[in-house]
Amino acid sequence: QDDCSEFRSQFEAGGRLSCTRENDPVRDASGKQHTNKCLMCADKFKKEAQRGQYGGTGQRNRLPTSERTNQ
Repeated sequence: QDDCSEFRSQFEAGGRLSCTRENDPVRDASGKQHTNKCLMCADKFKKEAQRGQYGGTGQRNRLPTSERTNQ
């Protein structure tokens, strides 16, 4: 299980997370190696945002129901 809770409050909508480039290799649940834990979590957040979780672009671009019915 990836524990990215320490970075969740730092990421922006769209899955952006500012990370250092320190070399502390870590593997995610799928076995993919990342330079460090922050970069692993940034990749995870980006994928979540693309799926429309956590206020990503999939949710942000949808009109509220009331506006959709008036068009």
